[in-house]
Amino acid sequence: MNELKKRRVELSHGGGGVEMNNLIRKVFFKHFENDILVRDEDAARLQFDGPVAFTTDSFTVSPRHFNGGDLGKIAIAGTVNDLAMAGAIPQYLSCGFIIEEGLEFAELESLVQSMAAELAKSGAKIVCGDTKVVPKGAADGLFINTSGVGTCIAAPSWKRLEAGDAIIVSRDIGAHGACILASREGLELDTELQSDCDTLWPAVKALLDAGIDTKAMRDATRGGLAAVLNEWAEARELGIEVAEQALPIDPAVQGLCELFGFEPAELANEGTFVVAVAAEQAEQAVAILQQFQSTATVIGKVCNEYAGKVVQTSPWGSKRYMELPKGELLPRIC
Repeated sequence: MNELKKRRVELSHGGGGVEMNNLIRKVFFKHFENDILVRDEDAARLQFDGPVAFTTDSFTVSPRHFNGGDLGKIAIAGTVNDLAMAGAIPQYLSCGFIIEEGLEFAELESLVQSMAAELAKSGAKIVCGDTKVVPKGAADGLFINTSGVGTCIAAPSWKRLEAGDAIIVSRDIGAHGACILASREGLELDTELQSDCDTLWPAVKALLDAGIDTKAMRDATRGGLAAVLNEWAEARELGIEVAEQALPIDPAVQGLCELFGFEPAELANEGTFVVAVAAEQAEQAVAILQQFQSTATVIGKVCNEYAGKVVQTSPWGSKRYMELPKGELLPRIC
């Protein structure tokens, strides 16, 4: 075992001196190295051609390691996905680390390696960052903030939704929320339930490259599918009709929801997005998305009825509202 793996982070690693310099170079620069970052200046100087999207998010998921991902992976995927949903090429990211005194160096480096692996999926670069070390008890191990910018090559917006547009989900829903729930409850399942945590840019790029007009896109994170659809319906003052039997739900997710009284459509996702396209492009869009996830499917459509509401139709023809989730179902989900 090398020296780095034996050690824990100390307050001096955030003090701006030798220890902090070593931490930055031996962990962060080592795994994030690129031509902009290694200039080691106060700010990254960037060049863009055209409109840009800019986003930020903080990640505090508990537990830090879960089936299908970890805090590092979700910190990159989350911000890259926000850029992708804006029709922007993920290009440059910053990262800020709030590290609790005593965190093992080995775990910190493992999470940074996970971040680097996830960055490779989109080609984005970490070009600047910040490190703070706080006393033991002041944080729960590690929190990460990532911000990102990218050049826009499309302009999806709920403002473009029209009656007749098809609503598509890119894969089965609720996997991340169910996975975190199972981890916290210590449940051992017969199936290998994994979080959907993943970078969505390759799938979005494939849609755009094929000429699909993505009228609106949103990754279904906290609040899940129900939050996205209700926000679209209310903002556009149109209805959205969803076929209950069309919702792709893994049996393990369904089982957990029945056990704990949750709705799969309200559980968080970290690698699932909703996209609205014109009806005539729906079949082509689904075929493209199924190259990435076989469960991608059309779940409903935008309509003139039920203005501002989302209505879910059962296989027997009965209807009920898919409500906007209330309260905090699972804190520290991302």
